[in-house]
Amino acid sequence: MVNVNGQTLDEKFKSLPFGSIKPTGWLKEQMQKDLEGFVGHLDQIVPELINDPIYGSGRLKKNSKAKDLGNHKEGDAEGDEQYKWWNSETQSNWWDGYLRHVLLLDNQKGKEKVKKYIENILATQDTDGYIGIYDKELRYQFNSENGELWSKASLYRGLLAYYEYTKDKKVFDAVEKAVENVMIHYPINQSSPFNTGNSFNGGVSHGLTFTDVLERMYFHTNNKKYRDYALFLYQDFSATYQSEADAQFKNVIDLNYKLQSHGVHTFEHIRTLIIAAYASQQKKYNEALQTYLIKIKNAVTVSGGAIGDEWIAKRDANETVTGYEYCSLQELLDSYALYFQKTGDEKTGDEIENIFFNAAHGSRNPLHSCIAYLKTDNSFEMLGTKNGEVEANRKQTRYKYSPAHQDVAVCCNPNAGRISPYFLQNAWMKENDMTIIASLLMPSVVETDLNNNQVKIENITQYPNTNDFHFKIQLKAKSKFTIKIRKPSWVTKITTNENFILKNGFIVIERNFLQQDSIQISFETDVQMLKTKTGHYYFKHGALLYAFPIQAKEIKGKNYFGEFSDYFYEPVSHSKYLFSEKAKPIFRDNKIYVELLNMSNHLVEEVELVPLGKTILRQLTF
Repeated sequence: MVNVNGQTLDEKFKSLPFGSIKPTGWLKEQMQKDLEGFVGHLDQIVPELINDPIYGSGRLKKNSKAKDLGNHKEGDAEGDEQYKWWNSETQSNWWDGYLRHVLLLDNQKGKEKVKKYIENILATQDTDGYIGIYDKELRYQFNSENGELWSKASLYRGLLAYYEYTKDKKVFDAVEKAVENVMIHYPINQSSPFNTGNSFNGGVSHGLTFTDVLERMYFHTNNKKYRDYALFLYQDFSATYQSEADAQFKNVIDLNYKLQSHGVHTFEHIRTLIIAAYASQQKKYNEALQTYLIKIKNAVTVSGGAIGDEWIAKRDANETVTGYEYCSLQELLDSYALYFQKTGDEKTGDEIENIFFNAAHGSRNPLHSCIAYLKTDNSFEMLGTKNGEVEANRKQTRYKYSPAHQDVAVCCNPNAGRISPYFLQNAWMKENDMTIIASLLMPSVVETDLNNNQVKIENITQYPNTNDFHFKIQLKAKSKFTIKIRKPSWVTKITTNENFILKNGFIVIERNFLQQDSIQISFETDVQMLKTKTGHYYFKHGALLYAFPIQAKEIKGKNYFGEFSDYFYEPVSHSKYLFSEKAKPIFRDNKIYVELLNMSNHLVEEVELVPLGKTILRQLTF
């Protein structure tokens, strides 16, 4: 955990450059399927949004009008100003996920497309370094809602990933110059980028994620000025009016303050608070971070669902009545990954895997290439509203599956394209030049250097569907080093022929490795019968949660083009189950069989539960 006693905060692990880790096995197949689906075709599904030249010839000016994004606005009280910058978020987050997919999958056609995109973006850079969405008469001169920093953050993250993969220095130089342009026009401790009046400023507070870019610049340069500037941004954010204020320092440290903002802001801002703690080396930020993380846990469902449908609204997570947004899943996963890298806290690895394998997979449609904008753990219908609940003054359509969700906002689908590569990016880390960490467990292959030796390690596994791992090791020359494998908290027994020690939740194997070597290891576990804070039971085996799948009638909605359509689901049966004292769950053939009480006929029946990620409508808690 983060040290809260005023001592120096040392970073436990170090992340690897993007491209060092690539997908294999089922994860590679799934990412390939996504690339063939909406992740690879969003620019054709909503071409007017993705192809808007907002960073170039279409930069925003004083007389620019709010854009028609094709969405319903009933019940949205945020005003039209956000619709001016919104396309920057949509297209930059989409390109970020898309380019990571094509590079990791070595898709040649996609790589050419990405190269052209990068060249076009760099061509928009002004001589002073500016890359952004505003014309000279507007940029850096705001007293109301704007997307200045937010449009940069979403764009520069993808540019830096491209640089890390290709080593194309002109891309890094362009980002470096663009970041310097921000720091010149918003001088540290002499300006107030977040002081934009007392009205809604969601785009402004999204801009706090510019600290993601600064942290990555620090990763590449080790230049303290980037962290100093990140701390300055957080302090200014905390000292000004924000409509999304959960992460403001005064609210974080107020133990009576309940999280209430738009969920995605709340969860993405964890990263800024982490960076502030490490930049400042001050006890107050360390303690604030710990307090914030406790509050966050109360807003997360058992599946890892980061609630906010779309606001947290002072509620605690509930498996039926609080929904979670796909954007928030990506942002919480990314925030936890940064925390894991900084602290080495193995339990955070469990949280990351829970989000990806359960909530995120449980929000994907297993039959079509689309995702749910909003989803609940107990999902009894997907007909637009939350389990049939009608919201006043709002045409709620978020509880459905779509390749775009254009009627709401094309934000969740771009983030759904980011989540797999961001999850994969954290599969391996280093502790030092002699130690590599299998931090998140998934089929993957990493290439790096250890002890001045080229190392390639592939984790061959069907995890989380099975708990067996074959680490295939290839070295340029035989060498001695250490591999640490994170032990999930649910493991009851470790089986391996390797000599190892357990230390701080990691299996530590230190030995001399041959040029061609391997490690075989398996985890054993039992069915876990767990209880929610609301007193309901749920069932888990290994990393996966298991739910009762509810048979549903599929209703096809709007068609975008080809096979890309919206889908709604109406339950065929309304039977629900209650926990029974006779419940003695048995795991067999990747299913859990358990006796539960049928509320319709009041009979105890054996029920078959399947992994949450294989369901559309389901009952998870009983």
